[in-house]
Parts: sequence; C-alpha cells; structure tokens
Amino acid sequence: MMEIKLKALAKINLGLDVLRRREDGYHEVRMIMQTVGLYDRIVIQKLKEPEIQVKTNLFYVPENENNLVYQAAKLLMDEFGLKCGVHIDLQKFIPVAAGLAGGSSDAAAVLYGMNQMFHLNLSKRDLMKRGVNIGADVPYCIMRGTALAEGIGEKLSPLPPMPDCKVLVAKPSVSVSTKFVYENLKLDESAVHPDIDALLSGLKEGDLRKIASNMGNILESVTIPNFPVIREIQEEMRRHGALNAMMSGSGPTVFGLFEDGKLAEEAYGSLREGELAKQVYLTDIYNNRR
Repeated sequence: MMEIKLKALAKINLGLDVLRRREDGYHEVRMIMQTVGLYDRIVIQKLKEPEIQVKTNLFYVPENENNLVYQAAKLLMDEFGLKCGVHIDLQKFIPVAAGLAGGSSDAAAVLYGMNQMFHLNLSKRDLMKRGVNIGADVPYCIMRGTALAEGIGEKLSPLPPMPDCKVLVAKPSVSVSTKFVYENLKLDESAVHPDIDALLSGLKEGDLRKIASNMGNILESVTIPNFPVIREIQEEMRRHGALNAMMSGSGPTVFGLFEDGKLAEEAYGSLREGELAKQVYLTDIYNNRR
C-alpha cells in the first residue's frame, strides 16, 4: 500500500461538565461526545526515506513537529522502527482551534492510516492507548460515534447512537485560549453543572428533544462573558428553529441541532449572510464507529 486517503471527522460536545481540578493540573471531566459529518481530508503517501513531510492548505497551520499529524506519524515510526517515511497532505475544513477536535481527529486518522499502510496489526484499543500520548481527545477520535468521556477525557464508554438530525456549525472570528478558559473556570458552590445523567437518559430513549433540552457546557460560564458573540450566534440559531444551540468544547464554535432540515437550511443562509460567524457549515450526525 503506497497511498491511503482518510477523512478526519469533527466532534461536538452534547454535554461538558468539569468536576474538579486535579493535583497534576488537569481537570476531571464528564462529557458526552458526538461525531459529526464535517471533516478534514488526509492523504498519506509512503516515502523511501524515513522522514515525515507535512503539507497543508492553510498558511497558519504548522507543517512541522508542532502539527499533531507529524507527532502521530513519528510515534509509530519510532516505536516500530519503520524504514520508510510518509508524506501527509492535510486539507483542513474543520475550523482550527475551535472546540471541534480537528487537530486530534487529524492525528487519529494518521494513526489509523499508518496502522493500515504498514500492516502494524494494532487493534483499535491499541491505537487509542497510543493516541492519549498525543492529546486527550485523540482516543475518542479513533473510536468515534456517541460516547461518554471521563477522567481527563481518555476514559471512554460507548453510548446508544444519537438520533439523526441536522447540525449547524458556526465559528465567529474570535480566538479562544483553552488554557485561559480552564484557568478562569470557577468550580465553587455557584457553578451551574449540566445534567449529564438527563442527557444519558435522552440518548437511551432515542429522544432528540430531551437530548437538546438538557445540553449544557460549564465552560460557557467563562467564554460567553468574554466573547458575547457566542451567545448572539446561539440566539440566532434558536430564532431560526434550533431545538437548542450550545458552544462546543472551550469554544468559540457554536452548534445547533435541528429536527427540521428546511429550518436548518434557512438558519444556515441567515448566518452565512450575517456578520456574526466567519465559518458556517451545515452537516449531520455521524454514528459509524471505526
């Protein structure tokens, strides 16, 4: 196998709760993750020399060891002593640094692709164990589908599939530092925690409206006061018929769930024509696992 083509899919958080700050500086989380149909394209080509080449379509995305696809390739090359190298062509469509796990999904795709290309015979669980060394979201991006994530995000439990619906994704032009959000998160008595158990119940029942009504992200308590445009995008989506709209991850991307495809298209058009969002995509729930 000299070449392999892959899709690295984005994720959203249907629910994101932070339980506590650990002594090692990481935060204990309880999240419900969901894969959606928005994706980056990756082509891996085998090289004769043991080197890693990365090419991207965005000038601000690194093409060296600072890119997670490079780190994923190097991890497997070093561990297995691969004598051949790889050229990785990465076409980014998932908004960057947006709370959609684009970089983690890219790394997951490279781990998966190199396992196939070099016949390493690693199981999905083997890949997930290695992926956590690159980033906390990488194991989930290898797994995909609907899942409960606990610990620092690496403890994953498969969940019943999310009901089909349209997902509107909108990223404003602001940039949000995940480090800033977590450093300023207050976990005192005043913190309002999302009801993850109610979300789990909605998934078990296959009840889209129950899921939507119980969505919640504790990180919004930091991000929205600093970037009010996030709230404005949420309100715009709800005004156009979204069952609910929420920030994904630490932001600034907002997603809305739509039961009615026509309303979703109208909301998509409104946000595309307006000035609230810089990038807008209309996609679907993606429930297939690897």
